[in-house]
Amino acid sequence: MDSSELATLVAFGASHGFDSLLVVRHGRIVTEATYAPYTPDIRHDIHSCTKAILGTLVGMIYKDGQLDRLDHPMLDFFADRRIANVDDRKKAITVQNLLDMTSGLDWDEGFEGGKEQSFNDLKQSPDWSQFILDRPMARRPGEVFYYDSGNSHLLSAIVTKLTGKPAEEYAKQKLFDPLGITTWHWDRDPQGISTGGWGLSLLPRDMAKIGYLYLHGGEWEGRQLLPPGWSDVLHHPTVNMHASNDPNQRYSDLFWVFPGGRVFMANGWHGQNIAVFPDLDIVAVVTAHKYVSQFALIEGIYAAVKSEAALPPAPKTTEFLADVIKAASVEKRTDVSPTPEITPSISGKSYKFPDNDLKLSSLNLFLTKPHPHIEFEIYTGDPATPIARYDEPIGLDGLYSMGSPLKSGPAAGYTTAMKGTWLNGQSFAIDLQILAFGEQRKYLLTFNGEKIHIRFEDGDGRVVSIDGKQAG
Repeated sequence: MDSSELATLVAFGASHGFDSLLVVRHGRIVTEATYAPYTPDIRHDIHSCTKAILGTLVGMIYKDGQLDRLDHPMLDFFADRRIANVDDRKKAITVQNLLDMTSGLDWDEGFEGGKEQSFNDLKQSPDWSQFILDRPMARRPGEVFYYDSGNSHLLSAIVTKLTGKPAEEYAKQKLFDPLGITTWHWDRDPQGISTGGWGLSLLPRDMAKIGYLYLHGGEWEGRQLLPPGWSDVLHHPTVNMHASNDPNQRYSDLFWVFPGGRVFMANGWHGQNIAVFPDLDIVAVVTAHKYVSQFALIEGIYAAVKSEAALPPAPKTTEFLADVIKAASVEKRTDVSPTPEITPSISGKSYKFPDNDLKLSSLNLFLTKPHPHIEFEIYTGDPATPIARYDEPIGLDGLYSMGSPLKSGPAAGYTTAMKGTWLNGQSFAIDLQILAFGEQRKYLLTFNGEKIHIRFEDGDGRVVSIDGKQAG
């Protein structure tokens, strides 16, 4: 692989929100970069890449005979439940339909539009499996693809039914231990079922091990962990995703199959990817906090591959690649504006907000003390604890300040990294990363007497504006 092309890919990651990049060819790490403030010893939330791990576990219980067949009707595994909206269509849903996102259940997760209503309602439900099973049918099973995290969560429940343990515990015994994966976190639902569609955190190198298992026919160190042919995703029957961005995009067994039939990938929110290139003998892993088209990674890998044999030594380009990787790991100090005269009049003051889309209740900025920080309160929607309180440091020197792990919310357990600067005498910009969760948020606070206006923007282009004022 050409070092200059790999350096171009590393540099692309630096300007496009990557947290890490890992390229493995012929069993060797060719390129490994981590982008400050992320470090390689921090687990990264792989979001919907979790689905591919869950699909892997389904393959393992199928290999071991605990699952008799892939066309087994789904409802058989939930015979102990009273399920709503049962008709011939729901009775026809199979395990394979769940693997291919073709169950036909009525679901809204924002794919090709929508408001993610079903996904949000699921997380508020006291029994996630029951909520999914009770959904009415929108179409016949196998008729059309629709991206539905409920499908993969039911697969997690089936793994638990057949093995007697949560998917996480089964994975530890059958998958993680053989692959030498020792560091992870996996969320669970209210019944203790491992989340099937998201919620698993892994180190980038351990993500690569999953890809490497698929690259090598499901075998690891002489042990066949997957059924014969299970890992040959490119030759499986695939489902047309009918994606507007690419009508040739396909799906199979919880993996994305890319046009041309040369690459398949586990894909997660905001740019988490485990990409397998069988014809190149390559696994590439990206973790990120901003969505970038997977085609950028695919094109970068193919551009770097020049030969099956080793290339002639190129000390200058090899050194250049090393320098680019090193530069990525060092945080760049951003410009800092002088502190305006307004700072003492707003620092330490409490700002209150009426009901708003950010669920922000109050905000206190402490910008004149030796340890600048921000205190804020969020409406949780939970009657037991209606307000969540946070106190996070903020860097005013052009560098991120690291907070402590968050105690609540979808990013619980992840650490904030935050910095801020004055843009002029009235506007203060905040750059917040939820480190290794894969999310970046930007806030512009504009002060006018006792009033405050906040403009919020996230990595998905969502923009929210709210107004508040100093508490009396």
